[in-house]
Amino acid sequence: MQIPINTISFKHKTQGSTMATYSELMAQAQALMAQAEQARKDELASVIADIKAKMKQYGITVSDLGGASAAGRKAAKSKSVAPAKYRGPNGELWAGGPGRKPEWVRAVLAAGKSIEDFRI
Repeated sequence: MQIPINTISFKHKTQGSTMATYSELMAQAQALMAQAEQARKDELASVIADIKAKMKQYGITVSDLGGASAAGRKAAKSKSVAPAKYRGPNGELWAGGPGRKPEWVRAVLAAGKSIEDFRI
């Protein structure tokens, strides 16, 4: 989209040339950004409607495009499938795998105790 040059105003004259103040330019920039965002929204609505119409016309589904439909999304993966090897002082379980240690394990180690004392 092109902005007509006559929409930009220049107020101050400096050494024979005309210049706008910073605040005037910022106001114009904000107005143009709002105008651009509205144009984007208008065009986006049109594009989405066109895509939906073509999908319906050709019988295309979201999964055909490589995406997952809302009904077909997979359940979140559980945190651990390994059996617990350690039981914390309050009954917390930990498999002992790589990665960040649970808070209770860090507290036990910081207290100078051995994690092996909590092995199941």
